[in-house]
Amino acid sequence: MLTELTNGAPPSALQAALEAQLSGAGRAWLHEALAEAEAEAGAKSSEPVDRNRAQWSLPTWEIRFAEAGRHCHPARGTAQPDPSAPATATAPDAQDLADAARVLLLHAVRADLDTTTRLYSHGTAAERRAVLLALPHLSAVTTPAGSALPLVEDALRTNDTRLVAAAVGPYATEHLDQHAWRHAVLKCLFTGVPVDAIDGLSRRARADSELARMLRDYAAERTAAGRPVPDDLHRVLALTARPDTTARVEITAAPTEES
Repeated sequence: MLTELTNGAPPSALQAALEAQLSGAGRAWLHEALAEAEAEAGAKSSEPVDRNRAQWSLPTWEIRFAEAGRHCHPARGTAQPDPSAPATATAPDAQDLADAARVLLLHAVRADLDTTTRLYSHGTAAERRAVLLALPHLSAVTTPAGSALPLVEDALRTNDTRLVAAAVGPYATEHLDQHAWRHAVLKCLFTGVPVDAIDGLSRRARADSELARMLRDYAAERTAAGRPVPDDLHRVLALTARPDTTARVEITAAPTEES
């Protein structure tokens, strides 16, 4: 639920969902952090920029952005992961809360392209993921259209599955051209990112014969190598069928040099 809201829902809905899951201390921290960000956004728009001062001082909201993971703890009574499970299994819940808080901070401060690019370039993996998730919420990075695409493209070149999943959200759906979008779908299949993470999948895959060809080629390569074909590949291939046809997956081994 919270992850879905992070990927494009109105900030008010995202904040309400986040507050419902945060501890009392976490909610207090969030309210203070957002108030500071909104105040700094107002000051930034009404005062001339002091370049020398900005070079050496970090805005308070950026400190809050960096420390979100230390303050966004779930409230008692919310579903908790098994404490005996490996650390990697418990991490996503805490990360989702921090993701949402960081998205709200970026929206509150009205982050522009320079700011989001700097945060992405110098941030941790968690901070980069939050920047990607925030893109649909930031009007300042939608003009000119697609100006933040280099961030999406960089994330799609990584093998960090959470970055890849964040990169294929609403911003990518709106701005990636069809060729790049097809490769994003293949990237999800390569890395094991569930295709449910791909925003607008059904709409963009519909009747895409080139995507169908790419999927069949990938399936044939895996079959020839004795590897299983991901169930998600069959799902996407079915979506590529034209409305007046029935999708059917035919997978054969890739041709060898002798054939």
